[in-house]
Amino acid sequence: MQVYKVTDEYSVCGQISASDVALIKASGYKTIMCNRPDGEEFGQPTADIIRKAAEDHEMKFFYLPLGRTGIGEDLLNDFRDVVNGDNGPVFAYCRSGNRCGMLWNASQS
Repeated sequence: MQVYKVTDEYSVCGQISASDVALIKASGYKTIMCNRPDGEEFGQPTADIIRKAAEDHEMKFFYLPLGRTGIGEDLLNDFRDVVNGDNGPVFAYCRSGNRCGMLWNASQS
């Protein structure tokens, strides 16, 4: 699992599995955010599977998928609420980590 630390409070990664959640928590993260729509790829774990694993490890979970429609104002506002709220450090994932980075960049402008 290749994790890219954007700030002390926000890191991004490609797709994770439920078995990765214990390590994510042990690494100091309090929140997991999924920016990948369900059903993009055969065999991809659903957000609900990761949500359950996060909750089992007493972590917060947010599902803010960035799909083909792009970054809308609602998605951007919800993203800002997560990263600027009392949720950090936040571990965000999508297929490759790129969408998580795009959302971060958009939230800074």
